[in-house]
Amino acid sequence: MAIKQSELILNEDGSIYHLNLKPENIAKDILFVGDQDRVDKITQLFDSIEFTTQKREFKTTTGRYKGKRISVISTGIGPDNIDIVLNELDAIVNINLKTRELKETLTSLNIVRIGTSGSLQKDIPVDSFLMSTHALDLNGMLHAYQTAAISNSEIATAFAKHTNWSAQKSAPLVIENSQMLEDKLSSNIIYKGMTATAGGFYGPQGRILRLPLQDLDLNRKIDCFDYNGVRITNLEMETSAIYGLSKLLGHNACSMNAIIANRANGTFSKNYNKVVEDLILYTLNKLME
Repeated sequence: MAIKQSELILNEDGSIYHLNLKPENIAKDILFVGDQDRVDKITQLFDSIEFTTQKREFKTTTGRYKGKRISVISTGIGPDNIDIVLNELDAIVNINLKTRELKETLTSLNIVRIGTSGSLQKDIPVDSFLMSTHALDLNGMLHAYQTAAISNSEIATAFAKHTNWSAQKSAPLVIENSQMLEDKLSSNIIYKGMTATAGGFYGPQGRILRLPLQDLDLNRKIDCFDYNGVRITNLEMETSAIYGLSKLLGHNACSMNAIIANRANGTFSKNYNKVVEDLILYTLNKLME
């Protein structure tokens, strides 16, 4: 059955609405970055560029690095943007955009997020790399979908109990990364842990300007949570949405974080641009192996 025009929106040239992409424009291996300017920082390392486009904050460039075809996409900030990007990427590869019908054979994409983040633990220093083995969803976007099969209910329940999670908020979810990508991107220089994903930058991450918080102690509770050795190591705004939608849609996802701040000891990187550049090179070269 054909998907309605109101549900699957296309541009006049047949490309998907927000991303401006057609199936031939993207590779199977995709890097996500938040900042649109970071797309060029990555693709300037490429051997060649075959395609680039931008609409709003969504910039995509596809090319080759050491012979491997890779796409780099800027998602902007937050889980709502990830909802757009991942659903539209999946539509590009798994829906026939001309007939608006699902393809019989589905394609799995390999999605690696490269982003900056702050460590919540004293033993994870600035200028280090951290891989998100799990994502803790605190923002609620994923509850629009059927998530029972993808969430680790034991960890999520333990976290809700530990924090005395408010019933007025969406229930926490815990989603694991792609084991295949974890194996591919791991090394002895990588820290690992659970990344918490908030739905905002200020109150949802415990920052106070003029508005009081619903739970003033939430960050402290997050910092000291430990479930059989699984700790919450950092806090950001995209990873759980990437992991959740990727699991639901059958894609592989892993989040790589450049640690540029440590909230536990109050330190900040003296050259955070270099940390990000080093993580980009590390990730690109690991994908070549």
